[in-house]
Amino acid sequence: MADSVPDAVSDADKIRNKRLAKLGARAPSSSNSNAGESSSSVTAPQATTQPIVENEKGYENQGDPDAKLQTSIQPGPQEIPKPASNPFSQLGMRLSNGAAPRISISPAAGGTVTPQKRERGESEHSRLKSREEETLQEWEDRMLGAIFRLTLDPNVRHDTHGHPLHYVANVRAGMEEEGFPVRFGTAMLDEAILEAASNLGKTTPLEYLLACWKRVTRLLKTHKIGDESDSGSKYGIISEAKRICMSYCIFAVTMPDMFGQEPSATNPLTPHLLVEQEDDRGLCHDFFTEAISRLSSDDTTKEALVGAIEDLSRQLAKMSMNDNYKPYVLAFRTISRYPALVNALIESPFFLAAYVPPGTLEVATLLGPFFQISPLQGEVTTQYFSSPNTRDKGYITNSQRALRMTLESHQTDLLDIVNHIVRTGKEARDKMLDWFALCVNSNHKRRAMQVDQKLVSSDGFMINVTVCLDQLCEPFMDSTFSKIDRIDVDYLRRKPRVDIREETKLNADQNASDRFYNEIAEGTSNFISEVFFLTLAAHHYGSEAASSKLEQLEKDLKRMEKSVEDIELERHKFLSDPRRLRMFEDAVKKYKDQIDKGLSYKYAVQGVLLDELTQTRSTQLLRYVIVWLLRLVAPGHDFPKQPLQLPLPEQQPEVFKCLPEYFLEDIVGNFKLIMRNMPHIITSTQSDELVMLCITFLRSSEYIKNPYLKSGLVSILFHGIWPIPNRAKGVLGDLLNSLPFATDHLLHALMKFYIEVENTGTHTQFWDKFNIRYEIFQVIKCIWSNSIYREHLSQEATINLDFFVRFVNLLLNDVTFVLDESLSAFVEIHNLQQELMAASSTMESTLRTEKEEALAAAKGKAKSYMQLTNETVAMLKLFTEALADSFTMPEIVQRLADMLDYNLDVMVGPKNTNLNIEDRQDYGFNPRALLSEIVDVYLNLKDKENFVFAVARDGRSYKPGNFEKATALMKRHSLKSAQDIAAWTSLGEKFKRAKEVDDQAEEDLGEVPDEFLDPLMFTLMEDPVILPTSRTSVDRSTIRSHLLSDPNDPFNRAPLKIEDVIPDTELRARIQAFKAEKKGKKIADTPGVTEEVMDTTAG
Repeated sequence: MADSVPDAVSDADKIRNKRLAKLGARAPSSSNSNAGESSSSVTAPQATTQPIVENEKGYENQGDPDAKLQTSIQPGPQEIPKPASNPFSQLGMRLSNGAAPRISISPAAGGTVTPQKRERGESEHSRLKSREEETLQEWEDRMLGAIFRLTLDPNVRHDTHGHPLHYVANVRAGMEEEGFPVRFGTAMLDEAILEAASNLGKTTPLEYLLACWKRVTRLLKTHKIGDESDSGSKYGIISEAKRICMSYCIFAVTMPDMFGQEPSATNPLTPHLLVEQEDDRGLCHDFFTEAISRLSSDDTTKEALVGAIEDLSRQLAKMSMNDNYKPYVLAFRTISRYPALVNALIESPFFLAAYVPPGTLEVATLLGPFFQISPLQGEVTTQYFSSPNTRDKGYITNSQRALRMTLESHQTDLLDIVNHIVRTGKEARDKMLDWFALCVNSNHKRRAMQVDQKLVSSDGFMINVTVCLDQLCEPFMDSTFSKIDRIDVDYLRRKPRVDIREETKLNADQNASDRFYNEIAEGTSNFISEVFFLTLAAHHYGSEAASSKLEQLEKDLKRMEKSVEDIELERHKFLSDPRRLRMFEDAVKKYKDQIDKGLSYKYAVQGVLLDELTQTRSTQLLRYVIVWLLRLVAPGHDFPKQPLQLPLPEQQPEVFKCLPEYFLEDIVGNFKLIMRNMPHIITSTQSDELVMLCITFLRSSEYIKNPYLKSGLVSILFHGIWPIPNRAKGVLGDLLNSLPFATDHLLHALMKFYIEVENTGTHTQFWDKFNIRYEIFQVIKCIWSNSIYREHLSQEATINLDFFVRFVNLLLNDVTFVLDESLSAFVEIHNLQQELMAASSTMESTLRTEKEEALAAAKGKAKSYMQLTNETVAMLKLFTEALADSFTMPEIVQRLADMLDYNLDVMVGPKNTNLNIEDRQDYGFNPRALLSEIVDVYLNLKDKENFVFAVARDGRSYKPGNFEKATALMKRHSLKSAQDIAAWTSLGEKFKRAKEVDDQAEEDLGEVPDEFLDPLMFTLMEDPVILPTSRTSVDRSTIRSHLLSDPNDPFNRAPLKIEDVIPDTELRARIQAFKAEKKGKKIADTPGVTEEVMDTTAG
């Protein structure tokens, strides 16, 4: 065989040899320590060596039970002359007698040199020698053969355990040709490995070498190598074998053509990262440790490892949670534990490229595919929730529980990976933060009104990012807020990682914000600040964006289901045409498949977002945000140890005004989700701080520009009082009635915002205000039983009169409008139902369809307005009972009386039969209950003379007969007690007498000069005032009432405040004189008549 070896070395081989020398060889310090000289004294071969290999429990001895290894040898020593030195000796090569060069990875300077001379034993059939008699050379031969499963005997192809051995014929031929003993030694080990690894058949060189690596490392750890006197030499042999093995592992990855292999498109090391470390094909700790030790001196080792990890990521990018993704995650989790390897990874452009399109973030970065794995991936949701329309609630719940368990395990792995990267060092920590910043900054469009999913990252990816950042915040979020001062308020002015330039600010326009942030703050930001602000941004673009998407998806699914119902009604048109019927059914099926897909995704998102552990972490973070914000607006207060003082200072901190809106929006959105779905996870301390936040920014509402953001604070309180098991007033109801901060400020805050939402500045403000006020009513009803609140309301009505009058005026506006709309809708429903019933068989189909659509619209309108009607009338009843004086002030008493008279007429007057509709309960319409509440409002004000006269002066709707009909209805249906009915009857008599007196007074006045009449109401003025810009005289009560809803002069639209009006004393004196004159004339013309005062005592 030696004759067939070429005499010369090709150029390619020379290049390869140089690369091998660079990667694997350690240059000797002198000519006396090179591999050629290390074999100065060896024994000539007389027989071959049979290696013994390990079994499952280690290396097994087949003879002496006390021995670990054994071999069959024959003696026959002879001396081999030392070969002459050659130019390849510095590269670890040996060239002799014109033979082809053989690769030799020689030891480093000062390394152990293995003696080549050893004693040979008897023949293979002779008795085995004991370990005590085995020479070092024999031990070396046996060990190297066992580790690498090599043989120099063509007749021995398996070891005693049946493992195949690799016969290295060329190595044997070279030994025989050069006169070396036929046995293994470290000096020729590289040649043997190269020959064996190049002829493996289906096994790859790397698989073979990794198995060898496992055997050599286990031998170093578990096998006692000789006595203490010679353990150094034996240890050196095995250590050298280990070093050579690692070098060839790297060669197998970086230069597969060395072994006759074609280069692969993927890194050969990647599949081995996925195998268990204990497996012969896996990469163990010792492998990583040895490879990492070469990173600084060997670029190819770094290239091999980093390339393998990048390929790992690229392969995972094509997978979902349905696939076998776990080995990839565990492999990267293992890799992240090696700081040197992490440092190598972060230098790769694949870890963090200069620019990554947002839509490709999940596959174009190293960490992206690992965070992409989620149960929200399309094919995964349909796996968890197949045929969702046919599944019961129990199935859905169990599937969501299984989904959460899987996701929680994956997120734990992600956190472990991130934690190890962060703890590697400053450079790695900064790179990790940069990657998180890329994730949030690239996904601003996730909060757009219309989102193109191709241009943003997925919900699952962003939720994983959010959860991971939440957990990074946990170490500094203690219950005592001891580290809250470490959150730097100037972070956003110090070239932050978080991009907020285009975000809407809490209370600053774009110009003010730009001026503020253009003033760069000095210093550097700490890690706590970095993570805090990144996590808030991740919530906004991650979990909160997913929550918003879920709300929209639920609306879309309802719309699609309604569309399918409508389409199915057209089926009869295609029954006679099979082709068109098939097309129709295909279209319906396609539509239903879309609905099923949407339902599956909906259930999956709910399963992810409503995970108690995840939401508990979120509330912990948001509690910190709440405290941080309240400290920001109340500098000098050690909140929550020191209570806040309301209202807040008039001068707002610039740093607060220029914060992004999502600082508060995330709190509102997250707690609304929790209040609706899992309120029990909110702790008592979180409740305290949450209530304080809501009250603070409703009481000092000027701190926040966006009215819908403030309405979210009301929604939190509203959802917080919903009854839950064992808590009739929800998680916040009892707190609202007991917390001093709430009892002092909540009612004023709610009334103030009730007034503000009259004008929100949007095209939907008219409808929005009713929804917001409905929630305000519910909160007020929850706290109304507390006498402290009623006392505060009474004080408010006395001290802050204008504020209270504005509130009452808007309340009356609402009652008037919603009552009118509700009752009008019922009349429309009644008429449409009668039309459809009367012409059920004669009406044309087109007309019937129009009528049915109009009926459906009227029903929807009636249901919405009736709900508001019930609440506003109930609120009016509560307030008039507690504050009768306030509701009978001149500015509002006439409007209140007119509204009550009109609705009483509708309820009991001649047209009340129009309210007879089918299924009243579906609309929340209970005419008897509504009548009873209207009567209660009358009775609450029965002792107020100006109210009695206001009712009597209502020329449009006041009808004495209506009061008698109401009495009859209340008696018939037992709506009121006998005492209440008696008071009601007496009140009706008061109205009659007041009407008579008022009519007589008007008759006595006779013709009133136009200049004495109010130009808006055309009534005789009592307290005329001059408007400063139009110079028009009106009654004070009239202009005050006007300004409650319109802050402009009604005659020229100039801005006007009630403080600006000028008393018209001259006109008032003339009016008083006119009245006195008329009264005096009446008395003079009627002998015996004196002034009468109406008896207003209760009847």
